[in-house]
Amino acid sequence: MKEYFNKYRFSPGFSLAELLAALTIGSMILVAVLGIYSRAEHSAAAVTRKLDNSRMPREILQRIAEDLDRILSSDSNTKITVDNKFEQGLPTAKMTIQKTIQDSKDKEVTFEEITWQSSFDYETDANSLVLYRSHSGIGLEDKMLEDYPLKEKWERELFVPVCTGITFFRIQVPSGEDYLDKWTSNSLPRGIVVTISFAEPYKTLDGTLDVPEAEKTVRTIAIDRTRKIQFKFKPKED
Repeated sequence: MKEYFNKYRFSPGFSLAELLAALTIGSMILVAVLGIYSRAEHSAAAVTRKLDNSRMPREILQRIAEDLDRILSSDSNTKITVDNKFEQGLPTAKMTIQKTIQDSKDKEVTFEEITWQSSFDYETDANSLVLYRSHSGIGLEDKMLEDYPLKEKWERELFVPVCTGITFFRIQVPSGEDYLDKWTSNSLPRGIVVTISFAEPYKTLDGTLDVPEAEKTVRTIAIDRTRKIQFKFKPKED
């Protein structure tokens, strides 16, 4: 209501139909915006999930490679043992890296020993594996852990769980075109092939469990990167 020349007039307002139309249009816009936001949120969650699933295997393989690179060298007395088996149908593996030295009495003692081992997770119903790592020897400082003090006596050879939910874990030694599931030789292998996966397993014809090849993360780790590689030159054909 406005005043014009000492007279009051009512200004025209919105009708009920116009208000309903405005509310309807506003609701449609709000529903469309919420739908776009929900799809964007689901897409971002899917991308993050894929990144997390691929990041964990790479980090574990990097830790194993760091242990191999740090302990093994061409001039040290080192040994690697590898063993693979099945637990509850799931492929499991164990690798021990051992470095020995001679003490003042020319007696061989273990300076450092690291073991990576996967075992079936009996504490949950997830039907998966738990990956453990242990560090022992007279070199008590574990360089894998930052700012970690010297271990007490009761902490030696203690298996520490690294992660859970693994459905495939295998460590092999390449031998020509084949791969060995067991290595007990005193000589060092030329390389180590580690395969890990967190994918949903399926049952094979022989009753064991496996995961699709596309879901496996594989890394080949050279044992001695400083060794001289012998090249064989093939004579040029006429």
